Amino acid sequence: MKLTILGGGGFRVPLVYGALLGDRAEGRVTRVVLHDLDAERLSAVTRVLAEQAAGIPDAPRVTATTDLDEALTGADFVFSAIRVGGLEGRAHDERVALAEGVLGQETVGAGGIAYGLRTVPVAVDIARRVARLAPDAWVINFTNPAGLVTEAMSRHLGDRVIGICDSPVGLGRRIARVLGADPREAWIDYVGLNHLGWVRGLRVAGRDELPRLLADRDLLGSFEEGKLFGVDWLRSLGAIPNEYLHYYYFNREAVRAYQAAEKTRGAFLKDQQARFYEEMRRPDAHALQAWDRTRAEREATYMAENRETAGAGERDTDDLSGGYEKVALALMRAIARDERTTLILNVRNRATLSVLDTEAVIEVPCLVDANGAHPVAVAPLPDHATGLVCAVKAVEREVLAAAESGSRTTAVKAFALHPLIDSVNVARRLVEGYTAVHPGLEYLK
Repeated sequence: MKLTILGGGGFRVPLVYGALLGDRAEGRVTRVVLHDLDAERLSAVTRVLAEQAAGIPDAPRVTATTDLDEALTGADFVFSAIRVGGLEGRAHDERVALAEGVLGQETVGAGGIAYGLRTVPVAVDIARRVARLAPDAWVINFTNPAGLVTEAMSRHLGDRVIGICDSPVGLGRRIARVLGADPREAWIDYVGLNHLGWVRGLRVAGRDELPRLLADRDLLGSFEEGKLFGVDWLRSLGAIPNEYLHYYYFNREAVRAYQAAEKTRGAFLKDQQARFYEEMRRPDAHALQAWDRTRAEREATYMAENRETAGAGERDTDDLSGGYEKVALALMRAIARDERTTLILNVRNRATLSVLDTEAVIEVPCLVDANGAHPVAVAPLPDHATGLVCAVKAVEREVLAAAESGSRTTAVKAFALHPLIDSVNVARRLVEGYTAVHPGLEYLK
């Protein structure tokens, strides 16, 4: 089975390959094709993968190419993990927003809109090529903003594109762990959009254990989200929000923390990964060792400003192990082998949330089999959550419209309608600032 990874020179690709190395079942991936526009990065990641595979019999064969059509032709699965504009683009997203006093995070608020505006046209081109060159392939989208990009691609691929994220999985795992339950045996009632969802229940053997967690102050304050949001706020909500909702519920504090930081997250990762790829230019460098060291630092500093604002302290060791590659492998297995499972995924709404139309991509538990991912019926969201979901989905639709039409006016509208941007004039200045630094936004007229 052929797996094509777009963005194959990306830093997190070894996580995916490591998961594939542990899969010995019949029908597994036997060939991995890495595609990237940067040949040097491809070479660096290929070296890491070669060291990962050392001594493992029948490890999936790895090839690399800068030719997109060659990479896609005949693929059974396509992982889309691109970053349009690179980490320099992410750093620009953050700086332009923070200069206007609004959030520049890569998937939330102004930064997420800017990232989406330059990513959607590229993702749409990929979707069209997949439809032409590998019409039977399943596309698993890692590319952020995951829900927005998945929806853009679904207009050309239908249900054959599925978005994934490790945030809901990690959240469910942490809740199960503090409740003494096995995450593999728990049903997680999670509903929302990507990076905008809530756990409303966690059922073990048919019993909802979340009320027990909410009733126990010590237990509730003992894990990441309890420290991040505070026990009293979680009790007020009656649910456990995705960690990215910290940017909404504590926006002023988050913006101040990011403005005061020595470096933005994007600038930090840009410098950190530049050191890694620079090290990989040395023929004698230990590729896997260098990658492991860099990854550990990356994970440990994740959302550091938010945790500092909340006084949450360091991340728990159990939360530093990643997870999105495990979701991807489970999804691929379920489809390729008809190994039925339940996963939280980004898929078209159909009739799941009545407040959204059938084509809107949402993030919910899905039953997965050989025919793809099927969203499970869920109870309606409370009004406060419905308001946020509908507002952010409306922004996503304006981003899609701007990307399709090239309309600068529509791009301004997308920024102005976002709940975390409080002025049309700020929205106009954001568009001016982003188009000045991003060649990928030159299409906006």
